[in-house]
Amino acid sequence: MRDWAAPLIATALFAFLSPGSLFQMPGKEYPFQFMNMKTSVASMFVHTVIYGLFLILFLVVLDLHLYA
Repeated sequence: MRDWAAPLIATALFAFLSPGSLFQMPGKEYPFQFMNMKTSVASMFVHTVIYGLFLILFLVVLDLHLYA
């Protein structure tokens, strides 16, 4: 049996938190923009921090497992 929770959670968070794909914060003109398909260094940094915090939440704090 293999635990699939970590790769599935990491992949979903990466797709959702890619700067510019669904949302971007901080945006270029506004603090929060939707689907502008552009990014900046500040936005990449903010999304990286949020991604790391969500990974810690799901994998360490909540200790989720999905066995298949």
